[in-house]
Amino acid sequence: MDCKHSVARRLRVWGPVAVAAAFVAGCGSSAPKDAESSWTNERLYSEAQQEAEAGSYERSARLYERLEGRASGTLMAQQAQIERAYVLYRQNEKAQALSAIDRFLKLHPTSPAVDYALYLQGLVNFNDNLGILGSLSRQNLSERDQQASRDAYQSFKLLVEQHPQSRYAEDARLRMNYILNSLAAYEVHVARYYYRRGAYVAAANRAQQTVQEFQQSPSTEEALFIMVSSYDRLGLAQLRDDASRVLRQNFPNSAYLAGEGVVRAPSRPWWQLW
Repeated sequence: MDCKHSVARRLRVWGPVAVAAAFVAGCGSSAPKDAESSWTNERLYSEAQQEAEAGSYERSARLYERLEGRASGTLMAQQAQIERAYVLYRQNEKAQALSAIDRFLKLHPTSPAVDYALYLQGLVNFNDNLGILGSLSRQNLSERDQQASRDAYQSFKLLVEQHPQSRYAEDARLRMNYILNSLAAYEVHVARYYYRRGAYVAAANRAQQTVQEFQQSPSTEEALFIMVSSYDRLGLAQLRDDASRVLRQNFPNSAYLAGEGVVRAPSRPWWQLW
């Protein structure tokens, strides 16, 4: 999924109203210390936009910050806050972007841009470039720390629940599904790790957690196989047979089945299947 195309069309919720508000604060009467201090709020906003479009995110963020302070209490200040969060995100300043978004949501909980703020918050934590395999580390997203993914999921969930008609809701739903599959893959990755090291109780418990929490995920198939294998190693025949039955019923064409539905490992280690 391409996260840039959605963000590139970022919200302009106030339009002419925000521009008109630029003149409320006005300019100081004292002699300007630099050229920017003599600019109107409208000029600051326009220049910040142009800098962002040109990829000069650091300067754009600085101009938005200056505009926010000068236009404090106006709609334009709100616009500057959320625009600054966006350019910080594009600047790869994740912590600063999240801080700016959190501040916006706390100060303006009824703003018409709350849905966009939640969407942007999710995007900052959502990094689909770690999708299949990282180009440098060759490490799957499911093998990395998942806290950021969980945070992204919560942001998208709030957006979908509180603003179901938002223009960002449909994309948020798609990303939520992606994240759930990633989290399920992570649980299986951990279960696989335990199994390969002989920690069969831990492997079975982690696999069971995957089956219970992520029933619709493709990772459920392997999780069930890990449960079967772990219970078999532990000599827990009843639990092994129960997990085997669930695997056969839900995945009759599974690579882990052979002959008359007998559970077996594939010809190569199962962790090399993906």
